[in-house]
Amino acid sequence: MAKAFQKIYTQITAITKATCSLKAEGVGNDELATVNGKLAQVVKIIGDEVTLQVFQGTEGIPTNAEVVFLGKAPSLKVSDQLAGRFFNAYGEPIDGGPAIEGKEVEIGGPSVNPVRRKQPSELIATGIAGIDLNNTLVSGQKIPFFADPDQPYNQVMANVALRAEADKIILGGMGLTNDDYLYFKNVFSNAGVLDHIVSFVNTTENPPVERLLIPDMALTAAEYFAVEKHEKVLVLLTDMTLYADALAIVSNRMDQIPSKDSMPGSLYSDLAKIYEKAVQFPESIGGGSITIIAVTTLSGGDITHAIPDNTGYITEGQLYLRRDSEIGKVIVDPFRSLSRLKQLVAGKKTREDHPQVMNAAVRLYADAANAKTKKENGFDLTDYDNRCLDFARDYSREILAIDVNINTVQMLDVAWTLFGKYFKPKEVNIKAALVEKYWPKA
Repeated sequence: MAKAFQKIYTQITAITKATCSLKAEGVGNDELATVNGKLAQVVKIIGDEVTLQVFQGTEGIPTNAEVVFLGKAPSLKVSDQLAGRFFNAYGEPIDGGPAIEGKEVEIGGPSVNPVRRKQPSELIATGIAGIDLNNTLVSGQKIPFFADPDQPYNQVMANVALRAEADKIILGGMGLTNDDYLYFKNVFSNAGVLDHIVSFVNTTENPPVERLLIPDMALTAAEYFAVEKHEKVLVLLTDMTLYADALAIVSNRMDQIPSKDSMPGSLYSDLAKIYEKAVQFPESIGGGSITIIAVTTLSGGDITHAIPDNTGYITEGQLYLRRDSEIGKVIVDPFRSLSRLKQLVAGKKTREDHPQVMNAAVRLYADAANAKTKKENGFDLTDYDNRCLDFARDYSREILAIDVNINTVQMLDVAWTLFGKYFKPKEVNIKAALVEKYWPKA
């Protein structure tokens, strides 16, 4: 309902499937409005011609519909009361709990000035050995999971939320099925960790365009805890492909000319606006951090599609999920995964042998891949080839599989055990001092 003295417009000049246009004055970009009772947002202003994006679509809206501008952009009330709660794309509770009391903050603000940033140098241990050993994450990093749509990426994200060493976890779910939404809710509740998790959820039953608000809502909450509370915050976004699809829906309905793979030409900047919110603050201003892990599902495994392609240019590496037919489990693929910042913490914030163990394990895994190719082409295998194949099978099962939950010390100990089981010290090619200290004793 319009407030007193709020101006009401009733002359819409143009309507598309997702937008409507009218002449209005004193309107701000991104400002919210209602059109025939439906929530909308200003997406374009040229002179006094204002274009509104209607979240639920324009079906049933007449040209004389009432348009009321709300005088503000989308916002979120931030306070410690956010912890343990589930919200929709507008920051409204969907868990049956009370409304949040706190400071109202506009979402989608600018990223942190580079001069206020510190080079990331703090370990973010996920508890998933396939990540922590070969692709160690650093606070303030931005990195995507690349996964096929049929892989259990939401279960991986839930496991990261349960195991990660962070003060707060912020979940941004876009296009979740009701089963996925209930899965997250039940896992967090049953594990007793709700008190440090904040969730913003858009399900398949909600309008797809609402997904565009979820990352900004999640990152606004993250900025509150990182900046005001000086906490280490981990933001989990799933699925960025569905976010980009929503961008394409709006772009196409506004008759904008699409770019590669039907995506809008602004896709890079739209994604960068989100990912560049990752930051490590220096200790002089509290030392908080925002780390972003985001799922990007691949269409037919196509890593060259516009969404993963643009993502790869922005982020600092990627985590690639693959089903290993040898062990029947999904693993973090050591060949296609990369954390470009791992050298900042591996061996510095983890045990001294970490870099050498990581390199030796991947090298032996590569030797196993070569042996597998020889076997498939009918060549005879050497004793070393067979030992590499056996090592690779155990390495996948005991370290790379996404269900392996061990800490950074345990994962290194497991790797040393596998080295000692299948190889001689000289075959592993690790510094003698480390072999002397960590090689399994007979």
